Amino acid sequence: MQQMIKPWRHVFKLDPDRELGDQDLEAICLSGTDALLIGGSTGITYANTVKLLSRVRQYDLPCALEVSDLEAAVPGFDLYLIPMVLNTPDPDWIVGQHRRAIERYGFLIPWDLLLTEGYIVLNGDSSVARLTSAETSLSAAEAAAYAQVADKLMSLPIVYLEYSGMFGDMDTVRTVRETVEYGQLFYGGGITSVHEAEQAAALCDTVVVGNIIYRDMQQALLTVETVQKTQQLKYD
Repeated sequence: MQQMIKPWRHVFKLDPDRELGDQDLEAICLSGTDALLIGGSTGITYANTVKLLSRVRQYDLPCALEVSDLEAAVPGFDLYLIPMVLNTPDPDWIVGQHRRAIERYGFLIPWDLLLTEGYIVLNGDSSVARLTSAETSLSAAEAAAYAQVADKLMSLPIVYLEYSGMFGDMDTVRTVRETVEYGQLFYGGGITSVHEAEQAAALCDTVVVGNIIYRDMQQALLTVETVQKTQQLKYD
């Protein structure tokens, strides 16, 4: 399954709890993005996730579910991304909910479709930071150390820098980039222009664009080509 995400440079993230008209959804799905990621921190239910999945299934595009709520674990996705928030003191968001999910649904889990994300949450004002009590005031070195826990100690396939709602500190992202060797480095958060998309794409394997979809569709669409044509900086 990790090979499935290797080509992903640009991903649109859709929130089942937010309204998106049919024309806008069509524009997103035909934009040339590499994949769709469905998920969010709050308001995610089985019903609204099923509804959004049924709408995007009209298009020939890989679609993954980021499982943030056990009640919204919907069958029928191409891939399931399982977040582990590394910079939280609450073990519930590292292994607790995961253990309960396996206990409850273990016999139904499509293990061959699961990939784990090592989440590093870096915006203290975000919903995900408040929900998980993440310790977000990290130096670049501390963020990079968490990234190495995910990449080298835990051998997670995805290292995810989550700024959720604000554009990230590119110096921190660069420091993390220099340390991640094996996993795929995802960046998400605050991209509102092609310039920001280009900066993130130069440092990360995969750029996730989300909130701007619901504020400025044209800017969101412009990020696709920008990310896909941006060459990543190489580090020895």
